[in-house]
Amino acid sequence: MASPVWHFLLTFLISLSLLNESLLLCNADPTDGFISLPLTDANIVLQKPYNIPLAERYIYVNGVHRMCVYSTDKPFKAGSPTGPRTEIRIKGYDYSSGIWLFEGYVFVPSGTSGASIMQVHRSDGKKPATDLMLMIFNGDLKFYSGVVVESSFYNRWVRVNVIHDVDANKLTIFIDGVQKLEKDGKGASLFYFKCGVYAQPKSSSYIESRWKNIKIYKKDE
Repeated sequence: MASPVWHFLLTFLISLSLLNESLLLCNADPTDGFISLPLTDANIVLQKPYNIPLAERYIYVNGVHRMCVYSTDKPFKAGSPTGPRTEIRIKGYDYSSGIWLFEGYVFVPSGTSGASIMQVHRSDGKKPATDLMLMIFNGDLKFYSGVVVESSFYNRWVRVNVIHDVDANKLTIFIDGVQKLEKDGKGASLFYFKCGVYAQPKSSSYIESRWKNIKIYKKDE
């Protein structure tokens, strides 16, 4: 029969092992197990108000994509019923299966409100048009206009990761490497990623977001 001392030591070692495993899981990076895909200028397609020169709503300096729009601007094409936007549409990596990951660092200046800054978009033309929209409302980042994903979002660079497991119909949001929210998707489609600013109902008169280090990953299968 084991002595009380040995029993205590064994219990301690097991607890220490479980703690180490827990810490490793907590410190896991969202991109672990994913392959980074090459992203070039050909993959960056810009959408902006159709009647305004791009340079008035988009600037790219020192690796930062600065995108803005006014609530009174036109949509991205004539006749569209959608709100004004200046967004990057990731081209060349549309997907309908597998596990995909969007990563980018975003800065939202104070005053921007009622704006979508990142989307998982559907290509089938049916409603709903998206499976995910990250929106800014009065300094809080929300899943659509509902659940708060991260508060006090203004005036700081924030790392955003969105994992879309198409086959499992799951979307997982990470902020600065920490999992914040998991939601069900809306079923099969052909998907793509977008980021920038897209005015929503009751948006502020001016909205802006800045993005850098945008990357696309796919799960190593």
